[in-house]
Amino acid sequence: MTTVLESMTIPRCSGFLSTLSPSPTVPSVSSTSSSPKVGILPEFKGLRIQSRPLRSTSASVSTTSGGITRCRGRVVCEAQNTILHVPAVTDSTWQPLIHETDQAVLVEFWAPWCGPCRMIHPIIGEISKQYAGRLKCFQLNTDECHSLATQYGIRSIPTIMIFKNGEKKDMIIGVVPKSSLIASIEKFL
Repeated sequence: MTTVLESMTIPRCSGFLSTLSPSPTVPSVSSTSSSPKVGILPEFKGLRIQSRPLRSTSASVSTTSGGITRCRGRVVCEAQNTILHVPAVTDSTWQPLIHETDQAVLVEFWAPWCGPCRMIHPIIGEISKQYAGRLKCFQLNTDECHSLATQYGIRSIPTIMIFKNGEKKDMIIGVVPKSSLIASIEKFL
């Protein structure tokens, strides 16, 4: 199941900050205090609320009878561009990209519906950037390239294979820490 954060509408109370001091700061909590102090909620940097106009002709900001200001907006994920893009390999590009290169090649076999695959995507992106020029990284969608997945005996995803001079050298199945992937890669560089 995929959730699109951009379509979620949430009310936001912008009057909350106006009830605090003009330049709000997070109060310090002493270790001897038995109850935590109330202050500003911490800001989550990964999501932000993007204002959008209402469909009617009224303003997008309204004030309730209690003096609380509310806005209609949508939650937008700002982390979308933080994952590095790893190029895809297909049946038609497999031979030139994997077999006809003298560099080490890492191929991640994945599928769009696979949760663990989404967990390892950022790690593969980081490795691609870290080993640029020494290691080529690709992703192969097993739903679109059944023949290659069958040819290499892929029964579980994510599966990561390392190739050197067109030969399969190592295979890692499942989500593993970045350090484990690096240890496998270093053997073939």
